[in-house]
Amino acid sequence: MYSSRKLPSQLHIFCILLVLLTGFTLFQMKSTPTIQVASCSCTRKNGEQATIEAKLRDSVIFLPLKDLRFSETAMNGNTWFMSSLEDIKEEGGSEYLKFPSNVTKGRVLCLKGRDGSEGSKNSYGLAWRDYLPRDAIWMKGVTYIANSHYPYNNIWHGQSALMSFVGWYMKTKCRKPDRWVLFYRGELKTSAVPWLKTLMDATFDGHFNLETFYRRNSTSDSPTCFEEAVVMRHNEGRLSIDKRHKVYDLMRCKARMHCNVTLKTKLGIGMTLLLRPGSRSFKNSTTVVNIFQKACKKANNCHLSVAYPHNLTFCEQVEIMSKTDILISSHGAQVTNMILMDRNSSVMELFPKGWLEHAGVGQYVFRWLADWSGMRHQGIWRDPVADDCHNSTDIDRCVQASFMERKIGHNESYFMEWAERVIGVMQKDRVKKRASPILCGCELLVDSKYII
Repeated sequence: MYSSRKLPSQLHIFCILLVLLTGFTLFQMKSTPTIQVASCSCTRKNGEQATIEAKLRDSVIFLPLKDLRFSETAMNGNTWFMSSLEDIKEEGGSEYLKFPSNVTKGRVLCLKGRDGSEGSKNSYGLAWRDYLPRDAIWMKGVTYIANSHYPYNNIWHGQSALMSFVGWYMKTKCRKPDRWVLFYRGELKTSAVPWLKTLMDATFDGHFNLETFYRRNSTSDSPTCFEEAVVMRHNEGRLSIDKRHKVYDLMRCKARMHCNVTLKTKLGIGMTLLLRPGSRSFKNSTTVVNIFQKACKKANNCHLSVAYPHNLTFCEQVEIMSKTDILISSHGAQVTNMILMDRNSSVMELFPKGWLEHAGVGQYVFRWLADWSGMRHQGIWRDPVADDCHNSTDIDRCVQASFMERKIGHNESYFMEWAERVIGVMQKDRVKKRASPILCGCELLVDSKYII
């Protein structure tokens, strides 16, 4: 009886153990392969991801900043700076490149090299922000990058290359750049003529910091990539006349604020004769000064000032030009100071013999600048005489060879008539003159709809 009752109990226990063992075995058979597969998949995924990331970093292609294929035709519609990239063009606005943007498919700009004498040795490339080239230096903030066909040691060429950034600055509600990068034909330039530097410092409230790309523990082969970058490579480009006027209004106003120049009601006409030494100076500056002094005295309330800009600080030039209604000068960079006069002021320009025949379109740049900055170019006088070529057997060749360095004579009767006519125009149209606003911060620009 006892044994017969015990047997079912043992069988029952055995069956229970068998079921548990079978379940455990099945669980192991089901779960163990899953864990192994997951582990292999994760390892393979991490390895593949690392490989893809490495390939993306290494796939950034750097091209020469200066495309030598266009070196002979860079001024004839071709773009040799970052030649593979198309500009963003807006109606009445500047042509520009922006990084990152939809055009670059979200990629940022990277630069490599810092050669200051050959632009083809410097290069550019596009990279994804999360997959920058190896050893890349990351620069946060906004970077302005300019390329010019002319150097920045000339105030005319320098302001011409950078004025489009003022338009961009206004368009972005005066968001200040963190740094500037200047290129001249693809060559890195780390300085600018003091006049230009001060003007840009004034316009951008001290934010004209030129990048050199020199870093401790880095080489010229280390790429530099920018969080945001704006590139201008066409100087004024297609900026409309109205927008150019507003750009120069801001630059003029900011310069006066920087120099603490107080705007006062002008009495009479302010005439300024800017002289220069060396090439294109007057053969007899004393006589020329006397002629314009005589013409000024014949008019009511006309005051003549005479100055050599190269002997003046930037702020001294700003102060003189703020009092000037009529600027008289020979062709040269110093005429760029016209942008510091009030709107609708006048410019009288003089040339030595040979410029009309041999100088090309460059001789008209200050006529263009007068139009862009809201001034009135009141004509040109060209010296008909080349004294240095009188004894030459080939006068035309002599004139062509030395026209850039030649000095300028005078014609008293013509100068008198010319000056009197321009003074008369200024007196008659005095009410049309427009002074720059006393305040010129972003608040004023927005309120006045200056944003471009």
